Amino acid sequence: MGTAGAAEQQARPGAFTNRAMNTFSAADEEKQRGVRRMKLTATGMLLFVALVYVLAKWASNEGAGAWAAYVAAAAEAGMVGALADWFAVTALFRHPLGIPIPHTAIIPTKKDQLGVTLGEFVGENFLSEDVVRQRLRAVGIGSRLGAWLSEPEHADRVTAELSAALRGALTVLRDSDVQAVVGEAITRRANAQEVAPGIGKMLDRIVADGGHRRAVDLIVTRAHDWLVLHSDSVMDAVQGGAPGWTPRFVDKKVGERVYKELLRFCAEMRDMPSHPARGALDRFLTDFAADLQSDTDTRTRVERLKGEVLGRGEVQDLIASAWTAVRSMIVSAAEDERSELRLRARASLLSLGAQMAADKRVQGKVDKWVEDAAVYVVTTYRREITSLITDTVAGWDAEHTTRKIEANIGRDLQFIRINGTVVGSLAGLLIYTVSHALGA
Repeated sequence: MGTAGAAEQQARPGAFTNRAMNTFSAADEEKQRGVRRMKLTATGMLLFVALVYVLAKWASNEGAGAWAAYVAAAAEAGMVGALADWFAVTALFRHPLGIPIPHTAIIPTKKDQLGVTLGEFVGENFLSEDVVRQRLRAVGIGSRLGAWLSEPEHADRVTAELSAALRGALTVLRDSDVQAVVGEAITRRANAQEVAPGIGKMLDRIVADGGHRRAVDLIVTRAHDWLVLHSDSVMDAVQGGAPGWTPRFVDKKVGERVYKELLRFCAEMRDMPSHPARGALDRFLTDFAADLQSDTDTRTRVERLKGEVLGRGEVQDLIASAWTAVRSMIVSAAEDERSELRLRARASLLSLGAQMAADKRVQGKVDKWVEDAAVYVVTTYRREITSLITDTVAGWDAEHTTRKIEANIGRDLQFIRINGTVVGSLAGLLIYTVSHALGA
C-alpha cells in the first residue's frame, strides 16, 4: 500500500482497526504455522487413504478375498470426502489450484459484501428497539447503579472524576470566548427584560418592611459626621454664594446659621425615628415605587438609563471579569477535596445512590431514562453505527484480511478435511456393505 493511500486510510474512521487487520503480527505468524501443520496432517490423511485404496485394489485383483473390496470402497469414499472438503475449505480463501472457478475465493472477492451483510445483521438483531429495551431491562441498571453509588469509595471516585472533568473543561475553554458569550447573553437578557416594574416591586416591599431605614440611618449619620469635620468648608461655601454688596460679618453670621441648621437637622433626623423628613422620604419612595410600576414616563426613563449603563465599557468589563472570578472559584473548589462543592457533590451522590438502591419507583424512572436514551441513540444513529462496520470492513486489504482470517480459523477448518476423510470412509464402507448385502 502506498504512502498516500496509507495516510488516507489513517484519516478515515476506523483507521486503527484497519491497521490491525492489515498487519500480520507475530501472534498471527504463530497461528499460521499451526494452520500449516494441520494442513499437512489433513493432506497426509488424504495420501494415506489413497495409498490404502491402491493397495486394496491390487489385493482384490490378486484374489486376496472379499475384505479387500470393503477396504477399497472405504478408502475410495474417504478420498472423495477429503477432496470435497479440501475444495470447500480452499474456496473460502482462494481459487483452488489457481483456477478461477465461480463462487470460490469467497472472502477476498466478497469482503465488502460480507461487511454490508454484517452491518445489516447487527442493525437488525442488535440495534432494534425491542432488543435494546429487553437487554437493558434485564440488567436492572437503576438498582445496580444505586447500590454502586451508595458505597462511599465509589461516590468519592465519581466525585473525583467529575471534578477532574470540570477542571479540564474550564481549562480548555478560552476566557475571551466565554466572556464574550456571557457578556452578550447578560446584555441581551437585560435589554429584553424591562427592569422598572421589578425594581418598583422590590422597592415597595423594602419600604413596606422598613428595610430602607438602616440605609437612611447610615446616610444621616455619615452626613452629620461629615458636617462636624468640614464646618469651615460648609460656611465658606455659604459665604461664597452671598451677594457682593452684603457686609462680611453678615455673610459670616448667615454661614454660621446655615451650618448650625444643617447640623441640627441631621442630628434630629438621626436621633428621631419619627422625624417628619423620614416620613416624607417614606412617602417619596412609596410614590416612586408606584411610578416605576405604572407610570409610562418613569419606566421609559429607567429603560433609557439602563441602556446607557449597559453600554458603558466599564460595565461590560465588569460583566466579562465576572467569568474569570467564577472560573477561578470553581476550579479552586474542584481541586480541593474538602471544599464545599465537592463535599456537597459527594453527599448528593451518596443520597442518590441510597435512594436508587431502595426505591423501586426511582429505579423504574432511571431504567426508563436509560432505555429511552439508548433507544434514541440506536434508532437515530443506526445507519451511522452499521456504516462504521461496513466502512471498516471495506477498508481492510483483501489479501491481508484473507491471511489473517485463515490464520485465526484455518486450523479448525482443517479438522473439517480430516473429519471428511474419516466420515467419508465410514460412509463409503456402510454404502458398499448395504449394497453388497442387497445385491446378494
